[in-house]
Amino acid sequence: MRRLLFAAALAAGAVWVTSFAAVALSARRDTAGSADAIVVLGAAQYNGRPSPVFKARLDHAAALYRRGLAPLVMVTGGVGAGDTLSEAAVGRRYLIEAGLPEGAVAIEATGRTSEQSLRAAARHVRDAGGSRVILVSDGFHMLRLAVLARRFGLEPKRSPAPDSPIRASLRREVGYLLAESFKAPIAFLLTRSR
Repeated sequence: MRRLLFAAALAAGAVWVTSFAAVALSARRDTAGSADAIVVLGAAQYNGRPSPVFKARLDHAAALYRRGLAPLVMVTGGVGAGDTLSEAAVGRRYLIEAGLPEGAVAIEATGRTSEQSLRAAARHVRDAGGSRVILVSDGFHMLRLAVLARRFGLEPKRSPAPDSPIRASLRREVGYLLAESFKAPIAFLLTRSR
């Protein structure tokens, strides 16, 4: 019995180490290329202003749009507890004020989790006849987002926000990487297709 428990613990540890390594490697890999849409995962907003983390994501999405990689930026994120505005609406206004054309910025404001937001965004992209997306978020998020996007019928490219305050703080980033090393395999195992 001890050998069985030891073997199970060893196997679980190996799976976790592999997951952590995959999340960490994915966090620094940018595969942005031609796509049908840029999908920005929401983050906190404060009284109509994007948080520093959200601002870094939005600025990066704007740069990708200006490079001509996609004709549309879709900002996701619902209304948080105690808020009156959705993250998506705040993000859209920010991008338009930054000079992106109104017709090039869409929102998906129904989701309150990454899975809900990406599932709804995937529906919009597919309904418009597209499938190729550039996912913009923080690096720690990239592996799980790519898993979810594939489950929802998208062909994801990943482009982590290089100027995120999370990336600038090793201690903070490691905490997120550790959390994602558990979330990514769960998403892989439990997320239903479309």
